[in-house]
Amino acid sequence: MGQLPFSLEEYRSRQDRFLSKYNEDTLVLIPTNPVRIRSNDTSYPYRANSYMLYLCGWKQPEAVFMAFHDSGIWKSCLFVQPRDTRAEIWEGRRVGTEGAASFWPIDEAFSIDDMEQIVQEKISNSYSISTIIGFDKRLDDMIDKSNLEITDARTILDDLRVIKSDEEIKIMHDAGILASNAHVEGIKKTYAGIGEWEIQSIIEAHFSINQSCPSYSSIVGGGDNATILHYNSNNMVIDDGDLVLVDAGCEISGYASDITRTWPVNGKFSDPQKEIYNLVLKAEKAAIEACIVGSPWSSIHHASSKVLAQGLIELGILECDFEEALGENFNGPYRNFFMHGTGHMLGLDVHDVGGGRQGDNGPERLLSPGMVLTVEPGLYFGSWRSDIEFPERYSGIGIRIEDDVLVTNEGPVILTSSCPKEISEIESIVGEMIEG
Repeated sequence: MGQLPFSLEEYRSRQDRFLSKYNEDTLVLIPTNPVRIRSNDTSYPYRANSYMLYLCGWKQPEAVFMAFHDSGIWKSCLFVQPRDTRAEIWEGRRVGTEGAASFWPIDEAFSIDDMEQIVQEKISNSYSISTIIGFDKRLDDMIDKSNLEITDARTILDDLRVIKSDEEIKIMHDAGILASNAHVEGIKKTYAGIGEWEIQSIIEAHFSINQSCPSYSSIVGGGDNATILHYNSNNMVIDDGDLVLVDAGCEISGYASDITRTWPVNGKFSDPQKEIYNLVLKAEKAAIEACIVGSPWSSIHHASSKVLAQGLIELGILECDFEEALGENFNGPYRNFFMHGTGHMLGLDVHDVGGGRQGDNGPERLLSPGMVLTVEPGLYFGSWRSDIEFPERYSGIGIRIEDDVLVTNEGPVILTSSCPKEISEIESIVGEMIEG
């Protein structure tokens, strides 16, 4: 059944900060994710709702976190699946109500079978409900019929989740190291003619053997496939002379890492590949340097964009001046080759709450100590694209370099720093295990 990844005090502190935002007559109801059917009577591997994980660490399905004010204090409860020998024979051991009440950061635990009766009693004594709609139909129906004021609990929870605690940062650092090591394994075992699926298998096997799992669908794109941003077919052989772009992260105790490296499958960058790679790497370093406390969220994207726009001019890919290349609101022609933002928040979700993808003109936010985010500039020159023109020497090149970065008062800390990204480092280890 597993242990909680954090101390009970950590969870209680989160609950206290969350519930302090509410009036005493508010009933808080946070459901977890439902089980999702994959085909017929088989389901996808279950993962609990990130908000449930954040508030109390509960991982099993069919659960609701409830909090209400009673006798001058807030009380937190869980509705969970009761112990059931017949069900457990088929589906695995359950914690049950007694286990939840004894070992989880809550005051009381009830059977999920009793939820409707107990919640209805609480609704009758409340003036408002704070919840998350769309995860539990029974709960949604009850709330809809309550005629009470309904607020979205995510408004408060998202702000709380932006700043990571020391305990969260420790786990995210571990996830960064594990993902970095997995990429190194992939680089070392790469050779000309390898299948994209083989690299995926090498990396994801490293996750599994370390009791982790992918935090998103791995992207392994060789040659032109690297120019497709969310490519994940991973079913092509990678030709001699091609680059492979691998975007693969893992999850530890619900917390994600997100890392991308690009390398030549034959162990040697060509001159055009070097030119684009060095430009992307320069842009990534500039963006990481911009991860400074007090700077606007968009400053990271602006830092990388300026480097890329200038570099595209110097390489003769853009035939215009710098201001024109950047364009108004950083939407100039350089965006033909750098189509996405420079980064996003990272945490219990890969694209974590509290900050949209940079470059999307979302709400501005100042960088603060304890934020963890990705920095991932890239350049893409798909030979299949007919909407833009660029020198033939760059055709089929797609490069992205991505690290996970912690914002601190002392400057940015790269959580994935153990994964090499300098050309000399990468070339020295490609195929190392094959040759050995």
